[in-house]
Amino acid sequence: MTPQPPKGRLISQFENRPTPSHGEAWSDLWNSGESDLWDRGIPSPALIDLVEAYKETLFYPFHAAATSSQRKGGEEVGRRRKNVLVPGCGRGYDVITLALHGFDAYGLEISETAVSEAGEFAEKELTSPQECNFGKAWKENPGVFQPGKGKAQFVEGDFFDAAWLEGLDVEQFDIIYDYTFLCALHPSQRGRWAERMAVLLKPDGLLICLEFPMYKDPGLPGPPWGVNGVHWEILAGGDEGVGKFTRRLYVQPERTYEVGKGSDMISVYERK
Repeated sequence: MTPQPPKGRLISQFENRPTPSHGEAWSDLWNSGESDLWDRGIPSPALIDLVEAYKETLFYPFHAAATSSQRKGGEEVGRRRKNVLVPGCGRGYDVITLALHGFDAYGLEISETAVSEAGEFAEKELTSPQECNFGKAWKENPGVFQPGKGKAQFVEGDFFDAAWLEGLDVEQFDIIYDYTFLCALHPSQRGRWAERMAVLLKPDGLLICLEFPMYKDPGLPGPPWGVNGVHWEILAGGDEGVGKFTRRLYVQPERTYEVGKGSDMISVYERK
């Protein structure tokens, strides 16, 4: 019999807790200063490269330019920024980099501590952003691709509850980005995750998934829980293709976090 690897701090935190209390368990880790167990310290290189590679098509940060009938007092009413949601945003690294790429970005966290820390970090980073927020496409064409900054806003709440939306100026999103949110949820919640994504996304909206961990045996305990094949099954309906999403893109990123190099995949799903 193959010996099981020792349990890590994250697994120990969740193994004896009922699933409904997992949100509280994440908050406890934030409150005890243990976010370093998952915090990467920088925005996702894979996300940055994806957005910049498709900046004129899939991830153009504005809605269609206004027509003459949409102009009001010289203002292009139709030229609104697209909005992006990042559930389980942590300290907000990805929210900030999306705002710096021209989107109105919203970060959702279950923890009040996380929301506070993200807000403080964003205040400094949006004023004087680090180089890690930008990829090769941006750096090589600084005068060409400058959509201006969108906003970065953080809100505390439960992803599965609608209450956190009440204080926002948006009900549905153009884009949602998931990196380590799905893999942090117990497998029994995956169906609810897919249904909630379908509700939160506008028709034809895009769901970006940085699929991690792909290398982990799905039978092993989490978090993080192994997700190899999971996104395709619960979003697109597997080989039957009867789900609420259509996969538009599926690639292995050239750049990603060290822990996922060689196994991470990035997928883009469109809401039907």
